[in-house]
Amino acid sequence: MRPNAERWVFSPVAGAALLLIFACMSLVVSVIVDYRVAQVAALAATGTFGAIAVGWLTFDMLQRRRAVRKRGLVAEIIDRETAFCFITDSEGEIFYANQTARQRFAPRPQAHLAEVLREIFASSEGILYRLYQKALSSGAASEDITSHAEGYRVQVRVFSPRLVLWRFEAEISRGAVPRELRSPVMSLGRNGAILFLNAAARELLGQRPKRLEEVFLDLPLRNGGVHQLTVGDGRQKVLVQTSDIGGGRLEVTLAPLPDHSEQPEPGSGFETLPVPLIKVSPDGTILRANSEARRMLNLSREKPGNLVEHMEGLGRAIKDWLKEAAEGRDLHRSEFLRLTREDCEVFVQVTLNRVVENGVTALVAVLNDATELKTLEAQFVQSQKMQAIGQLAGGVAHDFNNLLTAISGHCDLLLLRHDQGDPDYGDLVQINQNANRAAALVGQLLAFSRKQTMQPEVMDLRDTMSDLAHLLNRLVGEKVRLTLKHDPVLPPVRGDRRQLEQVMMNLVVNARDAMPDGGEIVVETERRVLREPLTRDRAVVAPGTYVSVRITDEGTGIPKDKLQKVFEPFFTTKRPGEGTGLGLSTVYGIVKQTGGFIFVDSVVGQGTCFTLLFPAHEAPVEKAVPTEVAPARKLPQKGSGVVLLVEDEAPVRAFAARALRLRGYTVIEAETAEDALDKLEDADLHVDIFVTDVVMPGMDGPTWVRKARETRPDTNVVFVSGYAEDVFGEGSEEIPNSVFLAKPFSLSDLTEIVHQQLN
Repeated sequence: MRPNAERWVFSPVAGAALLLIFACMSLVVSVIVDYRVAQVAALAATGTFGAIAVGWLTFDMLQRRRAVRKRGLVAEIIDRETAFCFITDSEGEIFYANQTARQRFAPRPQAHLAEVLREIFASSEGILYRLYQKALSSGAASEDITSHAEGYRVQVRVFSPRLVLWRFEAEISRGAVPRELRSPVMSLGRNGAILFLNAAARELLGQRPKRLEEVFLDLPLRNGGVHQLTVGDGRQKVLVQTSDIGGGRLEVTLAPLPDHSEQPEPGSGFETLPVPLIKVSPDGTILRANSEARRMLNLSREKPGNLVEHMEGLGRAIKDWLKEAAEGRDLHRSEFLRLTREDCEVFVQVTLNRVVENGVTALVAVLNDATELKTLEAQFVQSQKMQAIGQLAGGVAHDFNNLLTAISGHCDLLLLRHDQGDPDYGDLVQINQNANRAAALVGQLLAFSRKQTMQPEVMDLRDTMSDLAHLLNRLVGEKVRLTLKHDPVLPPVRGDRRQLEQVMMNLVVNARDAMPDGGEIVVETERRVLREPLTRDRAVVAPGTYVSVRITDEGTGIPKDKLQKVFEPFFTTKRPGEGTGLGLSTVYGIVKQTGGFIFVDSVVGQGTCFTLLFPAHEAPVEKAVPTEVAPARKLPQKGSGVVLLVEDEAPVRAFAARALRLRGYTVIEAETAEDALDKLEDADLHVDIFVTDVVMPGMDGPTWVRKARETRPDTNVVFVSGYAEDVFGEGSEEIPNSVFLAKPFSLSDLTEIVHQQLN
């Protein structure tokens, strides 16, 4: 490509013609000359010149065919480019212009690039000549050029004298290319409904489909996967990229891929596509990798090695998977693999495509970063596991509370018949105390499962910590120093005081155990106002006012790989026999049940900090009106009234019935809700109060009580349960004149609450 000069090219055709002329001249000489040796030499020269001419023409024809095929493949890749792209030969003759270039310049057939670009560059010949000479030495060149108040980034890539790729990207007015010339894009609604197709997508599909099933042959869609598309009367292979655009909608970008499974791949497209691509042999040897793949896998250009060295995690040997793909089996089916990089954890989704080049089979792997997808999958599995264990813990706690109610209740009945001088009295007290300890352990299970019955109240955490200070100092021992720091302006919070005390004790004890040689534990409260949402550890804290509690120690710290597991049940960093692994999971359950958040930061060898965030209680403070304290009223030993007792657990029902009868109440027993409703059909039966379990086989407590209240609206209710289920919890219709009694309950607890409801 020479500026302002006539072109003279010694083409293969001209060379072959010259050789043929020489061959003809040699043939004439062989006829004219009588000398035998000269005749033989002339005939040999004729044959030689003729063979060279035919070989030259044949080689030139093959080269031209290969160049045409390569130009066609490159043209497919650049056709949807938003920049102006041209394919020329070394002299600048245009073989192809992409859509954007055709719309802007409308080049005539066999036009030269310098002529076409004169409307944007005043000296287009000089610019093109300079860039072409640069590209000849290195294979590619790039330069930013400003002309006619427009800026362009000009890029040139020389593949061969017959294949030169030019790219002109507008720097100043970039983005002004019409949307219709961009990649094919479709918007999807829920259930696969197609809401929108841009012009490029409509042109690609050749139709206006309404549902995804009408377009794709291999659903479901995979982000970064290769899919078969129905196009007119045929099929088109496309690379699919999906993104969530909100409102339940999905934007799908289609990148058409050339279907040349039996032809060599284009060198330019392989390297410049913005998708990680690796070409491997059937045994896994990496033959080529484009820049995106080298960056993702951290490959060197000299010795990329084998695919097995860079990936792992398939259920079977990777070489077997590659061998099957090379044989044409399981193509286009994605596999999720983990990269063996030491600097970070990366998961990739790999799709294999089979190519045959010069009779040799190879595989092209399309890679897509699936780290975020695998992270979400791990989070989902973890949430499912926590939910399953929570349900198990709640169910076990519910059954345990029924047993403990029967044990402690019948123990109370026995204590009524023994005085303190009786030899059996001490044994009964021991049974009662251990039943209460078991009830506290069940409370931990319920706190973990977040089904513990709360008794919320508005409190100042400074007062709570002050009340706990003496006990906490005894817990930490003499080697550890406990320091409390309080914000002087701390808003109140609403929660269960007993549960929050348990949270503080668990965290302080854990901090003590992390410092076997002693140190300092700092418990600090602070008012914290969030102006914007706080996103951390898969949690989003809404803006508002919070009370922050930080428990910091100077202990051994928690390793990074275990930091996200500390709230899992039964996970512990302590040695066997030193911990159950329920402490932090219980803390997590209580904090979440209170509506708060908990985060952990730790540095190995320096210490750990747990941060709790509780929503501030914003209720207006009312002036306290001094009232006279009424003297405590002693409950009478005997009561009166008819109690309908509904309990499916026979031991619990037996104890409750005996306890109420001992206090003078008339008790009607029912094993199920249906049995209770049958008894109430007798209009002459007078009932003063219902005492019913919440969770029972068949109809639950609140449901049957609502039915019974239709004919007996003024009857009071006492609900009892091992935990408050959803049917009795938030979101359910409130039942008037009802109270809740948590299991396990004592004889005095039951009789006292029944007496209060009746009086």
